Amino acid sequence: MKKNKLLIASYSLFLIFLSVYSYALVDLNFTLVNSAYWQNFRNWIIQLGYYNREASSYIYILFILGLFFFHYKFLTEKQSSSIKIAVIVTISLFFSYNFLSHDFFNYLFDAKILTYYKQNPYLTKPMDFPDDPWLRFMHWTHRTYPYGPVFLILTTVTSALSFGKFILSYLATKAMFFFFYLLTVFFLKKLSNKTAMFFATNPLVIIEGLINLHNDLIAVALSVIGVFYLIKSKHYLKSYAFFTLSVLIKYLNFPVLLLLKNQKLYAYLSFLSFHLLMIYIAIYKEIQPWYFLNYFTLLPLVYRQINKMNILILSLLLSYYPYVRYSQWSNPENIVIKHNIILIGAAIYLAVAGIDYLKNTKLTAYFLKK
Repeated sequence: MKKNKLLIASYSLFLIFLSVYSYALVDLNFTLVNSAYWQNFRNWIIQLGYYNREASSYIYILFILGLFFFHYKFLTEKQSSSIKIAVIVTISLFFSYNFLSHDFFNYLFDAKILTYYKQNPYLTKPMDFPDDPWLRFMHWTHRTYPYGPVFLILTTVTSALSFGKFILSYLATKAMFFFFYLLTVFFLKKLSNKTAMFFATNPLVIIEGLINLHNDLIAVALSVIGVFYLIKSKHYLKSYAFFTLSVLIKYLNFPVLLLLKNQKLYAYLSFLSFHLLMIYIAIYKEIQPWYFLNYFTLLPLVYRQINKMNILILSLLLSYYPYVRYSQWSNPENIVIKHNIILIGAAIYLAVAGIDYLKNTKLTAYFLKK
């Protein structure tokens, strides 16, 4: 019991330090609050992120390895409740900064286009409002809304409640992300505490879902609810309603629609489809670490296979090293380093998965002969 309490306390402290570190790459035009305390903290932390990048990159790597260490510890010890750990994660990370992505700011502005400017974000771009002060810390201002209508509806609610105030929109929308994270853990725990713990503490969920705040997390939450109904009650219509809502948040999650019934065949078909989709994106577009969050939709069905993907997930998170170390992705050399890190992780993952498949196939054949 003492070891368990020490583990939880250590994890909480670790996540708080990670939250603090996330501000090392805070956008230099980003003003959270008008406070001398904030300015002093900001001026101190950017010295690390912007002017001592080598040390910052090593710290980042240590944080990623630390996340995997705690992830492993919580999966191997049996005492902790996944719900309790998820609440601790929420409290510890709520005030972190989306230091590796600016997409969250685009979510806020896209909703503002609809609620404040009364325009259609599918037809109107952020750069069409050049006098808006939020543009100072935004990227991708030249594109129209690229996501499904369900996500726009969700962010419109939080945007409307903020009355055009950035800090209110920022906190309300962030709270919505953490709510869906907790909801996912809740439904996974109804199926298996181990599966729920895998999701609650997984480094990819922590970094891309809760710190960088990618909307794939919400798409996964709705899909997991659909899988729950598929397994527990065989309410296929209800399951497909949640699957459809999920896809209408992030189109990338469409392989979930292949889950026609609660059978391994359909789960493996969906799992394979995600693989093929990622290979296509890697060849013809640009692979991004947060895309792999969508695999967690299948956690209750193919837990063992997704657990093996932690090797690949490690490489995906380490692929941010050139960004942390050398700044912008505009430098082609940084992209090459990123791709090489991901390719090494993918090769190791495929080798391990292939060996495991062959081993299990031989064992299956042996027992069939018996």
